[in-house]
Amino acid sequence: MDWLFDNAAWVRRALNAWPPFWGAGIKIETLSDDFRYCRVTLKSRWWNKNANRTQFGGSMFAMTDPIYPLMLMGYFKNRYYVWDKAGSINYIKPGKGKLVAEFNLSEGKLAEIVAATEGGIKYFPEFEVTVQDGQGELVAQVKRTLYVRAKPEHRGE
Repeated sequence: MDWLFDNAAWVRRALNAWPPFWGAGIKIETLSDDFRYCRVTLKSRWWNKNANRTQFGGSMFAMTDPIYPLMLMGYFKNRYYVWDKAGSINYIKPGKGKLVAEFNLSEGKLAEIVAATEGGIKYFPEFEVTVQDGQGELVAQVKRTLYVRAKPEHRGE
């Protein structure tokens, strides 16, 4: 699977065609070549609205689901196992119109992961991302906990 994360543009296009994203109105607008920045949007469509005619909370949560794991897999290539472990969402206000979430991997967070997984130790880094509406107002706060572990051939034991 080394080839899978060779090209960020290809990964972006593939995910945008993925039925769970496409059907929910989720789109990866930007994925940087180094996989350290990602901008995801959620369109408001009649089929992804809730009973109150605002964005369905499950779609807001889904727009954040695979992003950090995929960014880490793209950045580290094939050296680590990366999975989503846990997640929670705090809804602040109803989401109306197009929603946006921006994801960043800082140098500090990447260095923290490398140091914490040295020798094959499992690590559970936490990430936070906000979902905002078109006016930049906070709609939801999402917390994600990942499972990260160096693959045996990259553990340096």
